[in-house]
Order: sequence, then structure tokens, then C-alpha cells
Amino acid sequence: MHARVVATTAVAVLGIAAVLLSPTSDARAGGADEPTVIGHRGAAAYAPENTLPSIDKAAQLGITWVENDVQRTKDGELVVIHDDSLKRTTNVAQVFPDRAPWKVKDFTAAEIARLDAGSWYSPAYAGTRVPTLAQYMRRIEHNHEKLLLEIKNPELYPGIEQQTLKLLGNEGWLDPGHLERLIVQSFSADSIRTVHELKPAVTTALLGSPKVAQLPRYARYTDLINPSYGSLSLGYVAAVHTVDGPHGRRLGVFAWTVNDAATARALADRGVDGIISNKPDMVRAALRSD
Repeated sequence: MHARVVATTAVAVLGIAAVLLSPTSDARAGGADEPTVIGHRGAAAYAPENTLPSIDKAAQLGITWVENDVQRTKDGELVVIHDDSLKRTTNVAQVFPDRAPWKVKDFTAAEIARLDAGSWYSPAYAGTRVPTLAQYMRRIEHNHEKLLLEIKNPELYPGIEQQTLKLLGNEGWLDPGHLERLIVQSFSADSIRTVHELKPAVTTALLGSPKVAQLPRYARYTDLINPSYGSLSLGYVAAVHTVDGPHGRRLGVFAWTVNDAATARALADRGVDGIISNKPDMVRAALRSD
């Protein structure tokens, strides 16, 4: 009995430590003097978005954080893809010409696994596949990367929050050592609230620019506010930073999607904690040359 109590206490302490070390625990995410740089859909300017080659490219560039999008197939498999339709980033219209509008939710995992998700970007990536979330997480782990995971279109996939967390747990990503490498975000406040209620130790982020007066309400279950860069002012970032989130630290701000040096430097001057970019190496270089 005593051993069980000691073990339980140790796990609790490790969980608290992971929260304290999480990406928003310092004045700037990761504790750096400059904003954290996050590769958008991997390194989407250099490889087909949301694919294994894209996160491999980010790793080659020395980019620690990457972002992705998660949706669900007809037969319940979680896959990494941005659009709710397969048309833009795969050859689905050629493989399945009679099944327009080619929604992800209307295809099985086996059918999606047949699709080419690289040729649209470049012939060099012909044969690249839409990864399952399990495949993606294993490559992230192999690359020693950190993940900003977006639950995409949760209204189309009831229960996707529970399913995503279960998969993350099965892959070892809900242990204390991984929690500091993971943020779950969504445009849906309800989805983020569900994630927080199911796994309070997970760092969460709300996409968008809620009104300042609404921030205390969202701060009950989200750690970051992640707006489009065009909507950000110095005053808005400062206002977000005055509000404490569910883990007792100030809310952070990650801005998206920034692909030029001048904007990156301007956002850093406004105090953002992270910058999401298709060209994360360019953003990193711009911040370091400022």
C-alpha cells in the first residue's frame, strides 16, 4: 500500500513538472528571447504539407516545432490532412472520379492510403501518402520534434477529441516527458474545452482572435490564443498576456501564417510567443538577425 502511494505521488509530481515546463511557462515559449518558430504543416514551402517528408524537411532545417491537422476517415482512422476534401492535395479525383466532392469522412483509411499526396506539389514527391496520425506521431518521435496538433472540423467527427487523446496516450505522448512537447489546438472552443476536461495536463490553444472581454472565459480551459497575424496589434498581445490560463501561467500567443521576414520581426516586437510559418527557417533567420 505504501509503495502504491509513493508511486502515485511520484507520477503526480512529474505531471506538475511537465506543466511547469510546458511551452507557455516562460515569457516567451520555450524560454527563449525570441518567439518559438513552428513549421506550418511541417515545412510546407519545401515539401507537400502534412506529410512525413514535410516534417522530415523541418527536422533537417533544425526546426523543433511543427504543426499539423487531424481528421477522421469513414471507418474511424485518424489521418493528417488539412482540407475536409481530399481533392486539393491528392489525386483522388483520378482514382475515384465518381465520388465528388471527395470528403475525407466518406473514404476508408485503405482507400486514402492508395492516394498520391505528393505529386500535386512536385514530381519529386510522387507516391507520398496521406499519413495516419499513428504513423505521423512515430515519425515525430523519431525526429525528436514537438507538435502543435490541430483538431480540424471537429463538428464533422463526433468524439474525435477522445479518440485523438487515446491515440496520443497509446503512442506515449501523454506521459510527463512528452506533455511539454505537445499542444492541442482548434478553432472550436467546445473542442478545446473537451480536451481540457478529458486531459487537464495537456496544453491547449484556441485558434482565432476572441474579444479581450471574452478572454477570462476561454482561459478556464485554454493556454494560448493563436490568431492570424493580420489581426494582431501590440495592445491585443499585451491584453492576452494579462490573463492567466488554466495552469496558472499567462496566456501565450502564437501567430499564423507568417512567410516574410519583415512581418516576423514586427510580430516579435509586438511580443508574440510563437510564429507559425511555411518557411520556418526564414522566420528563424529573420528573428536572429533583428
